[in-house]
Amino acid sequence: MAVHGLRTYGLGRHQQIDDYQYGGSAGMVLMVEPLSNCIEDLKSKRQYDEIIYLTPDGERLNQSLSNRLSLKNNLLLICGHYKGIDERIREQYITLDISIGDYVLSGGELAAAVLVDTIGRLIPGVLNDETSALFDSFQDDLLAPPVYTRPAVFNNWEVPSILLSGNEAAIQDWQYEQSLKRTRERRPDLLSESEF
Repeated sequence: MAVHGLRTYGLGRHQQIDDYQYGGSAGMVLMVEPLSNCIEDLKSKRQYDEIIYLTPDGERLNQSLSNRLSLKNNLLLICGHYKGIDERIREQYITLDISIGDYVLSGGELAAAVLVDTIGRLIPGVLNDETSALFDSFQDDLLAPPVYTRPAVFNNWEVPSILLSGNEAAIQDWQYEQSLKRTRERRPDLLSESEF
C-alpha cells in the first residue's frame, strides 16, 4: 500500500489542488488537472484493476464487495475532499464509486481506511488463521453467532454447554441457529422471507 499526496501534482507556486465550483455554489472542489496528472502518472507505473472513488453517492460497501475486491491485484483509491472531485475525473477514470454509509465525512481518507481494512483482512497471510475471516458476520448473509472464551464459568455466568461438548456437528448447528436468531432480531433486512 502506498499513499500519494495530491499536492505533488498541484498547480503553480502554491501547488493548488482545489478551486471554487462553477455555478456559484458553496464549497471547494478538487481540480481536474492535478487529479488527472496524478492518475496518469500512477497508471504509467502499473495497471489498476479498479480506480475507486470514495463518495456518499457510491455503491454501499458490504462484505460481498470487499470479498470481490480482495481478489484484485491493484486498486487505486481516490479520496474526495471538500465538495468532492471534478466530475470529469469520475467520467474518465473512475471504474467504481463506493460509499461506506449514508453520512458525509470531511474527506475520503477515513472511508479509504475502512475499505482497505475490510479488503486487507481477506488477503491470505494477513490474519493468523486464514479461515477466521470466512466465519465473520455477513460472509453468509448472517450475523456471526455469540462467542465465548475461558473461563467456562464466571460470576455464575456459564458458557453454553454445547460449546464444551466437543461435538463439532452439534456445535456448527448451534452456531448456525444462533446466527439466524441474531440476524432475525438485529438485521432482519439481511434475510429472505423463507428464513423467518
